Amino acid sequence: MCRRNAMKKIKYFYNTHTLRYEKLVTPLRVKLLRFFGFLSGLIVASAAVIYVYIRFFPQPTAIEYKRKYELLQDNYGQINDKVKDLQQQMASLEERDNEVYRSIFEANPIPDSARAKLIEQQKQIEKIKEMDGFELGKEIAQQLNNISARIAFQEKSYSNISQLIKRQDLKLASIPAIQPVSNKQLDRIASGYGMRIDPVYGTPKFHKGLDFTAHQGTPIYATGNGVVKLAGATGNGYGNHVVINHGYGYETLYGHMVRVKVRNGQSVKRGEVIGWVGSTGKSTGPHCHYEVHVNSREVDPVYFFYNDLNAAQYDRLLKLAAKGSAKSFD
Repeated sequence: MCRRNAMKKIKYFYNTHTLRYEKLVTPLRVKLLRFFGFLSGLIVASAAVIYVYIRFFPQPTAIEYKRKYELLQDNYGQINDKVKDLQQQMASLEERDNEVYRSIFEANPIPDSARAKLIEQQKQIEKIKEMDGFELGKEIAQQLNNISARIAFQEKSYSNISQLIKRQDLKLASIPAIQPVSNKQLDRIASGYGMRIDPVYGTPKFHKGLDFTAHQGTPIYATGNGVVKLAGATGNGYGNHVVINHGYGYETLYGHMVRVKVRNGQSVKRGEVIGWVGSTGKSTGPHCHYEVHVNSREVDPVYFFYNDLNAAQYDRLLKLAAKGSAKSFD
């Protein structure tokens, strides 16, 4: 068999010149060219097969990585949209904090420098477009940290506003806001605030409050929450009288009582009875002399009856107080 195979490898060709068959001998150069041509074709074909396989038949791991990457990109987009929504909400809350809540409670607005600066929306969009996945995630994390800091700051601000509300409630309850005696018919004001004739000396004198006429023993009420600063007679012409410190710079005085009910240092509430109408001290008849002091200065008490009167009643009371008797009761 080996002999037959060897004979098969020998080739002959017919030589027209010699008119006979001669053995075909392939030169070494041709053999080498054939070999390298075959090798090159094999390499090119292999590369083509590998490319087609990778391009159109991706490995399971590559498919999984691509799916995860697309999912991350989608998640980043959703997170970024959420970040923008949070930024807009924070901006709205900060505006309401400055322009509404703190204005109502007479507090200074928080300066912008105390909060994190808002990032311009258009610049953010352009910046995100140029980022790869890692940079985008890092940027969003930074923005979330920024928003977290702003939320913490805003929570502190709202906590302060809550305290302002509580203090404001206390302030509103403390400011004198009702009449010191029952005066539903608005007929008890006998003498107003301003220049009046002194009933004893008959000379012009500045009347520091309002005189409410009433029968002796008529209850006198605290016009706001506070602490009794003085209760009794001190020889100053007010007879038995009470001074209440309401805080926030407000004080009220109730003069000429027949009897005082409260004592020094006692806390009182608006509407609580503190004594009864009388005519003690420098007085020409039973009445309650009522004064309001703001930061140690006397002011017209008529402007502090807004809590128990409607608009029409208040307007009428203003006119009655202005008209009043030319002569005071004290």
